[in-house]
Amino acid sequence: MTTAVHFGAGNIGRGFVGLLLHEAGYDVVFADVDRPLIERLETAGHYMVHEVGPGARDHRVDRFRAIDSSTDAPRLVAELETAGVVTTAVGPRVLRYIAPHILEGLRGRPAELPPIAVMACENAINATDVLRDEMASLTTPEEWASLARRAVFANTAVDRIVPGQPADAGLDVTVETFFEWAIERPPFGDRAPEIPGAHYVDDLAPYIERKLFTVNTGHASIAYLGAIAGHQRISDALADAAVRRAVERVLEETSALIVADHAFTADEQAAYRARILERFANPDLPDTVERVGRQPLRKLSRRERFIEPAARLAARGVPVDGLLAAIAAAVRFRVPSDEESLELRRLLGELDAAAFVAEVMGVDEGHPLRPRLETLVRDAQEELAGTWA
Repeated sequence: MTTAVHFGAGNIGRGFVGLLLHEAGYDVVFADVDRPLIERLETAGHYMVHEVGPGARDHRVDRFRAIDSSTDAPRLVAELETAGVVTTAVGPRVLRYIAPHILEGLRGRPAELPPIAVMACENAINATDVLRDEMASLTTPEEWASLARRAVFANTAVDRIVPGQPADAGLDVTVETFFEWAIERPPFGDRAPEIPGAHYVDDLAPYIERKLFTVNTGHASIAYLGAIAGHQRISDALADAAVRRAVERVLEETSALIVADHAFTADEQAAYRARILERFANPDLPDTVERVGRQPLRKLSRRERFIEPAARLAARGVPVDGLLAAIAAAVRFRVPSDEESLELRRLLGELDAAAFVAEVMGVDEGHPLRPRLETLVRDAQEELAGTWA
């Protein structure tokens, strides 16, 4: 039985990527730094994935192992040396920390084995390329030229809503029925891994941007606009007519960019947008604005779901009022349990508007979006000045 090593044993790892790898016939090795979670997985014979929505099913996941990557690196590397697939669901900023493990696995990989398939399943553009580059930076060009032949690096686009889970859920995970895992085909040639449920595409860029600028932009917009309106659940926020209109405006703007830059027709994108909003409105998914809105600094960065489409549209003279309203709400987001929202609040208090836009949002002086971003940041600073600790 071929092994798949998956970094990230959280809800997405267990309820989406790990599930599909299991159903593809792999023995799954979960690697994580959460010791209590690893201990629960080590002693559990199985866990369940519960779908909610049309055609919902329950899935039993077994044949897995678990490794604490922070304390048992030799065992993890031994698994990587012979695995067929390695995937991640750790967050883009964590990729640098798992790169050394995968690199050591390549160094010890027997020459007679086929290349390992490396796929980072993150909400980011070309995350696998980022992981590959982190690995390459730890070697010399000469060594990397040799090691790179022992792996195939393929970018992916992933989509499944996996909400925060009840405290008593244990290892079981509740997910929506819908999912998409698109993988670029060219790196594999005619030797792509067989993963039922995943689909291979010749050009991944349109799928990545359509997903990031519709699903991720829309989800985060509901969270930030819903938080401003006083809602706790995503479905309740979207049921608020004012929030829904604001989110629809955001997605109409990003849809214009997607249709202009890729081969999707306006009707195709409108249908995709409608399906996404229907998924967000599912009352059976107990998702919260707090969970979806966390890590606002990352979500407000230059190549992410808000600033990237807004900057490209503004450069073409296309209106971005909806996106700017969502960005303004994101700037005001604060959750005491989320370090990034607290850091955002600190930066608002310490930087002037121009410095905040440059450092946090990465928009250069002279860009047509820059003045409007500075204005909304100044407005937020004035509004929140009396609340800073």
